[in-house]
Amino acid sequence: MAAERQVVSGGSGRGGGGSGGGNSGGSAAGLEENKENEKPKPGGLGDSLGLEILQIVKESQQQHGLRHGDFQRYRGYCSRRLRRLRKTLNFKMGNRHKFTGKKVTEELLSDNRYLLLILMDAERAWSYAMQLKQEANTEPRKRFHLLSRLRKAVKHAEELERLCESNRVDAKTKLEAQAYTAYLTGMLRFERQEWKAAMEAFNKCKTIYEKLASAFTDEQAILYNQRVEEISPNIRYCAYNIGDQSAISELMQMRLRSGGTEGLLAEKLESLITQTRAKQAATMSEVEWRGRTVPVKIDKVRIFLLGMADTEAAIAQAEEEETKERLFESLLSECRDAIQAVREELKPDQKQREHSSEVDSGKVTNIQYLHSYLTYIKLSTAIKRNESMAKALQKALLQQQQPEEDGKRTPRPQDLIRLYDIILQNLAELPQLPGLEEDKGYLKEIGIKTLVYKAYRCFFIAQSYVLVKKWSEALVLYDRVLKYANEVQAQAGTYKNSLKV
Repeated sequence: MAAERQVVSGGSGRGGGGSGGGNSGGSAAGLEENKENEKPKPGGLGDSLGLEILQIVKESQQQHGLRHGDFQRYRGYCSRRLRRLRKTLNFKMGNRHKFTGKKVTEELLSDNRYLLLILMDAERAWSYAMQLKQEANTEPRKRFHLLSRLRKAVKHAEELERLCESNRVDAKTKLEAQAYTAYLTGMLRFERQEWKAAMEAFNKCKTIYEKLASAFTDEQAILYNQRVEEISPNIRYCAYNIGDQSAISELMQMRLRSGGTEGLLAEKLESLITQTRAKQAATMSEVEWRGRTVPVKIDKVRIFLLGMADTEAAIAQAEEEETKERLFESLLSECRDAIQAVREELKPDQKQREHSSEVDSGKVTNIQYLHSYLTYIKLSTAIKRNESMAKALQKALLQQQQPEEDGKRTPRPQDLIRLYDIILQNLAELPQLPGLEEDKGYLKEIGIKTLVYKAYRCFFIAQSYVLVKKWSEALVLYDRVLKYANEVQAQAGTYKNSLKV
């Protein structure tokens, strides 16, 4: 508590600019102070008090540091806001020489800012706990302080819930206060590894927010449903630790779809998934590709190959382009790490071959063939990613009827040409992989795919000429597109199904 009081007294100067400097910090604080001085709006039921707890929390967090994971900045904001609220309500905790503790009582509830005061107390303690969580990675002793701050946050939340039981507070605020307390209680129990108690608290929180989402407007429901999605991985993780082994696959899918997790779960979940894949990898000894079986002895490669199926499944299920792009980038990053691990193994293997008396120039070793396989996965994934981006751009070009709005740059055929150039570069690398020089079926398939993408590229170059009314150049290119298409149809044969052109 002493540490928090220190932040309150020293967090902002006369202008209240704790985290910002100069005039901009002072003007921002002035605007915030004016906001605190506004008369409270009555709740939704007659003259009863109301407080949009989740909305206030989310907006404050997003605007004051948590968008970038800066818990210290958010904690400073909470301290400054507390100071302004106490000053406005004339509810000061003594002076600079002496601290005098005061409690908000039911008799004081003529103004919803008294409820906001306690909410900011809870948020400040919670943000300090999350800051300590980050620091505890390098300083383990800070875990004790982390638990202390979480207990303090729960205590403030319980006080808020108790005050909201008053007849002066509307029903919606009562439910939100209960959900907020359940959420913080769940986080405390989760960090203490009390899985059953944590799961019960998170389920209570989830139930309340689901009821609130069904009872109010769609705009408000979005906020409540987002909170439900946030705590769902925590619930499944608790279930896994209680004994539900099926929860691990759901956790992996949740992690992939949502782009990772935040808060207390992130580190635990990453560790769990790594351990699970490592156990599975122990049973994986070889991989088969294009008729050749090669042993896989490198753990990093085993873990990557096992996780690849999960990521590809998540990509197939993803609806938003942004999610697909993130998953593709994640898969490519893991693949590059696996290739680097194989390269490290290739160095001594290469030296051994150079000094060996038996020179078998036509034979590719198992480790070299594994390197070719991983490089094939990397290039194929890059092609799929660019295909996905190209489809999204094509859709945008077809729907684009109106001119540019709000200064936003509209998609152009040139953007697609660039993507197809990159795809063709990737395809050009595929036939050069060691160990596949004699695979005629593989080389033919790559050749046909190259023709397909040349046709696409040529078509969009023609489209760009049409836009600038260069009709003769466009006509020549359209004619070449037809030639490519006819050539593909003539050569495709058994590859028609796999090409899907």
